[in-house]
Amino acid sequence: MDTSDIRTDRPSHAADTGSTVGTVVAPGEAAAWEAAPCPALVVDGSGTVRRANEAARRLLPDATPGTPLHRAAPGWLVTAHTRVGPRVATHGPVADRHLTAHPTPGADGDIVWWLVDDTDRRHAEEALRRERRRTAFMTEASEALLASLNLERCSEVTAQLAARHLADAAVVVAPPTGRRLPVTYCDPGGDVTHGLVRADPDQVPGLGEALSGFPPVPSRWIDPASAPAWLLPPGFDGEAASLVITPLPGHGVPAGALVLLRRAGRGVFTEGEEETARLFAARAGVAISAARLYAEQAGTTATLMEELLPPRLRQTHGVELAGGYRAARAGERVGGDFYDVYRAPNAERESLVVLGDVCGKGLEAAVLTGKVRNALQTLAPLSVGHQQILGLLNEALLDSRHTRFVTLVLASVRREAGRVRLRLTSAGHPPPLLVRADGTVTEAETQGSLIGVLPEVRSTTAVTHLAPGETALLFTDGITEARGGPLGDELFGDARLREALGQCAGMPAEAVVERVQMLASQWIGDRGHDDMAVVAITAPRHAHLSAVDGHTPGRYTA
Repeated sequence: MDTSDIRTDRPSHAADTGSTVGTVVAPGEAAAWEAAPCPALVVDGSGTVRRANEAARRLLPDATPGTPLHRAAPGWLVTAHTRVGPRVATHGPVADRHLTAHPTPGADGDIVWWLVDDTDRRHAEEALRRERRRTAFMTEASEALLASLNLERCSEVTAQLAARHLADAAVVVAPPTGRRLPVTYCDPGGDVTHGLVRADPDQVPGLGEALSGFPPVPSRWIDPASAPAWLLPPGFDGEAASLVITPLPGHGVPAGALVLLRRAGRGVFTEGEEETARLFAARAGVAISAARLYAEQAGTTATLMEELLPPRLRQTHGVELAGGYRAARAGERVGGDFYDVYRAPNAERESLVVLGDVCGKGLEAAVLTGKVRNALQTLAPLSVGHQQILGLLNEALLDSRHTRFVTLVLASVRREAGRVRLRLTSAGHPPPLLVRADGTVTEAETQGSLIGVLPEVRSTTAVTHLAPGETALLFTDGITEARGGPLGDELFGDARLREALGQCAGMPAEAVVERVQMLASQWIGDRGHDDMAVVAITAPRHAHLSAVDGHTPGRYTA
């Protein structure tokens, strides 16, 4: 409708229409005006309502012709009408609705205000904004929670995110440990503390159920005054005015419970906020559960790994022993190479030193390594001959489900009159190298077949003696077959190993092992390599003292 045709020079029709003051309106125009789908007001320059259609009168009952606008319309519309300069659309509430007023210039300086109800649109926009905020929060939460597999850190991040985005403070309650509850607090200031409280979770409405994995109890069913003192973070002043308790779902079993607390003045949690809390708790529960599972697996692995790690070698009944090991893969501590010492109960008997190589590398090889070491631990005290030990071990491996083979070197050592007597037996393994006092390096005359392949193991045993300062070196092929050098494809080889050992004459066992490992590491650089293991058996350069009473064993000087 063209509002410029509205004139104010014929007041005689005002009484006839009941809806205008001093206006002349054509009958068709009046009908269209009354039937307009949205409320409309004509207001003159002095701020007086000149005309209002039916929709406007229903919305603003006081908007009758001749009424000042400030008595008929809300303040935001009055302010917009009295604004000097170009008028633009404005908006504001009317009762429980929200309207946008669009101004259109009329005749004689009048302004026609078209009031458009955009309540539903604004509700939709607000819902969209809330969903975007929730999505952003969930994205932030997922990234933060997945950044670490540390259980304590995951609990801290969960409490901090919940306190920052969902409540004033938050508490993560882990499943009970005996009669105690592990708790992680985050106060309104963002500070995180950990605690272990003796409490019954069933005494807190909804907490026992949440820890058992049951659906959360609506917050309106929980009396905040019933929250015990231990449930409030140390920095939470006053009483909780609103409380939400929701489970933290885990992998098959509950990961704990999340408690959200609000102070007075912020209002109770809405259904939408509780839904957001449940969505967040689902992500946090998965992260905490994964961290707890990782911690349990890491603890189990560490316990089992201790049994697989090479032992720390030391002097045994007057014989110096030293060992070194380097796994093929970075980050691994065990692999297919191994060594062990089975100490004799006294100096009159032989101690058994074993160095071996299981076919393959990594965890599977390490598992078989552990089985071989356990078998040798059992066989060593029962057998005096190397051939008997190798035969029994071979039968055990042939009867197992493993298809891997093993190479071994057995060394029986005993101190005799200032020298070290050695019995050396190789079973498919490189023979030990003997470093004499003058720097000469020779190979022990022993050889044999693989363990775990043929029905019968054949081997020869070499018997030799080490004078003070002399060393027998047991090593795996990871040393000699290490590829490196200028072009990275040349083997370290037997010749380089013998040359290095020739310079180790008279050195202690630990020094020999360190030099061999250092040269091999320098040769390969940062390239890949196989497992490497080295054991040095050295006759020490010191004398044996007789016992004072002539009966008990004597000792060796330092």
